Amino acid sequence: MAKLYFYYASMNAGKSTTLLQADFNYRERGMATMLWTAAIDDRSGDRAIASRIGLDAAAHRYDPETDIWASISAEHSRTRLACVLVDEAQFLTPAQVWQLARLADEGNIPILCYGLRTDFQGALFPGSAVLLGIADSLVELKAVCHCGRKATMNLRVDESGAAVRAGAQTEIGGNDRYVALCRRHFSEALR
Repeated sequence: MAKLYFYYASMNAGKSTTLLQADFNYRERGMATMLWTAAIDDRSGDRAIASRIGLDAAAHRYDPETDIWASISAEHSRTRLACVLVDEAQFLTPAQVWQLARLADEGNIPILCYGLRTDFQGALFPGSAVLLGIADSLVELKAVCHCGRKATMNLRVDESGAAVRAGAQTEIGGNDRYVALCRRHFSEALR
């Protein structure tokens, strides 16, 4: 029986790199995969999933209106999919997470989701909250704070590097906008 997996971490933990490695492993064995990422994150241009270490791959893009069940089911009927991999899974809607669970349960397709657990204020993203609640397997990927402890939080910073305490839950950015920290240093930065 296929499972729904959620690989979660703070920024800079290698989520996209791990996804691309998993995709490579399936394809190297001649198995078909389907990659997805959030349309809101357009930093990678034509190469929809890109890691900071230089790996990248084309992927389908989803937004809140995307019927993921229909798109993946149609592809699965044409090409027997061995796996579906979803980057930036925190941006999935709760309904889309349930569609992915249905694909694992009824379509017998392993679904591997990769994303952030929490936003810059320590609150769960809606997609991550549902994944944490219903995924068959939860895997925490590790990032490191500047103190050497495990980084679990994402501090948003402004142009001068000062902590941002308020704003929209979603603001796309990389190392220029976010710093992965342990909870202690995250809390200290917000004081």
